[in-house]
Order: sequence, then structure tokens, then C-alpha cells
Amino acid sequence: MRLALSLSACLLAAFAFVASAAAAIASAELAATEPASAKSASASSARNEGAPAKLAPAAPCPPAGYDAAALAALKAKRFALPDPTAKRALAQSLLACLSDPDPELRDGIAFEALSQWLRAGDFDPATLRGLRDALYARLDGADGDGFGKPFAALVLSEIARTDRIAPWMDSRERAAMLERAAAYLESVRDYRGYEARAGWRHGVAHGADWLLQLSLNPALEPAQQQRIVAAIATQAVPASGHAYVFGEPERLARPLLSAAAHADLNEQRWQDYFTELSAKVGALDRSDYAGWLGRRHDLRAFLLQVHWLAGRSEDARVRALGPAVEAALKRLD
Repeated sequence: MRLALSLSACLLAAFAFVASAAAAIASAELAATEPASAKSASASSARNEGAPAKLAPAAPCPPAGYDAAALAALKAKRFALPDPTAKRALAQSLLACLSDPDPELRDGIAFEALSQWLRAGDFDPATLRGLRDALYARLDGADGDGFGKPFAALVLSEIARTDRIAPWMDSRERAAMLERAAAYLESVRDYRGYEARAGWRHGVAHGADWLLQLSLNPALEPAQQQRIVAAIATQAVPASGHAYVFGEPERLARPLLSAAAHADLNEQRWQDYFTELSAKVGALDRSDYAGWLGRRHDLRAFLLQVHWLAGRSEDARVRALGPAVEAALKRLD
């Protein structure tokens, strides 16, 4: 494609202003909270259909019977626990650590252990439903430090993967999960990615990962894939002007392309989709210069990722996005 030869130069240009734009808006973003209006009526309906119980009083982290050293020793053994009952109990207990401010407990222990066990197929459907519903409750609860919801979403992406590999959810459960995943991504207003001491939050990326696993599930209908496409549009160009610097455009592009293969959207619908994304940048406003630059940066980074990945796809339905993406890139020039 004619834009491919200039891809590297475009990427360099797209990131040239990131530091100044991010600095200008960082303080406002760190104070941002999730608005109640971000939750759609359909998300509320999905919660009511399979509503998990409210969160119990905060569980300890490390879990009872463990300390940090014991968990580190378990990690050194690649989280091997021969007793299935003990493994199930520890998996439930480790959910509390997904909100822990210590990145080693939260990410290096809790997430890694859960991911490994889930990918190994160590849990039966009853256990998977218990983990899923407990994580749903965490998404519905408070998240003072901003770690719990992004890491709940990340573990839910692993749970969605188990259903993709070996189906265990029925169609209603899967539809409810899809709506929860879409509503979660749409609700993110804390755009913090990585911090040296705190580690990762990365809410947008983790929400995109959850949608990616769902988009890859052959059980989804075209209308459900279209729901994924719509949710991604809400975060491709944040209204706040936050400039993505932690790989979020690629993480958003991947579920978009996966959904595009099955969403049954024609060329005109894709043209409209990318035209509407372009409009989110808005006219140049010197009173909000950093925000305008941030939005322009995010759109360009997202479009370049979509163009790059679509151009290398073997699926003609994905490659068909090329003309609409190229037109959107030209509008940025």
C-alpha cells in the first residue's frame, strides 16, 4: 500500500510532541473519576440478569496462610499446587491482591498465577463462574488506588479466553460478559499507564485485551462484533486529550481488526466510522492546544496501527479497511 513506505516516519512524527502534551494534562487526568453516566442501560440490564453479589469485606493480601515470601516461593515453583482444592481456594483469595498497591503482589504474583492456571485449564466451569462473578463484583465496587478494576478486567480477559478455547458459558452469559467488557472500556477515565513505583494500571489496554478475547470467539454474532467496534471508538481518541504513550493504540487496534473480520460492516460503514473518529480531534483551539495535540496524536497512532496490521492480514475483510484508514490519515495532513 502506498502509505506503508512512510510508516516509520509517520510514527516518529506522531510521538514527537507526546512529552509536552502529556505534561500539560497529567494533573487533570490523575484526578479524573469514572462518571456514573458512563454506564449504559444495556450494561445495567446485563448486570441485573446475572448479577453477582456485592463485594464482601476486603480480603487480606497476602491471603491467610501466606506471606510475601511464601508467595514468592510459590512463584519460583511456577505456581505448582498439586492439590486442586488448595489451588481453587488460593485463586479466589488472590483476587484481593489485584487491588494491592504493591506491583509484585498485584501483577507479579496474583495476575501471573491466575493467568497460568487459567491457561493451563486447571479450573472447572463452576470455579470459572465463581471467579468471573467475583471479578464482576470488583468492577462494580470502589477502586480507590485505581488498580483493582484494570486488573479485574485483565483477569477477565483470561477467563474469556478459556471460554473461547473450550466453551463453558451459555449464550446469555457470553452476551452479558460482552456488554460488561464494552461498558468497562467505555467507562475508563483514569488513563494512567505505568509508574515507576506503582507499576501498571493501564485500564484502556486491559479493557481492549478483554474485548480481543471475546472478538476471537466464533460464538459471537455480527451484532456483538459491532458492539466491540463501537466500544473501541470511545477510547481511540479520548476527549480529554490524554496522549497515549504505553501502547494503547495497538491494543485497541487488535480487537478492532479481529471484530472487523466478522462484523459484516460494508465499506461505507467503515468510511463513516473513521470519519466520526476524525471528528473527535476537533478544530485547533489555542486555549486547549495540548488537548488538541493529544487527540490528534492518538488518532494518528491508532490509524497507523490499524493500517499496519490490516495491511498484513490474510483476511480480505480486514484488508478492506485500508481505503477508509488511508482517507482518515490524509485528513490529518
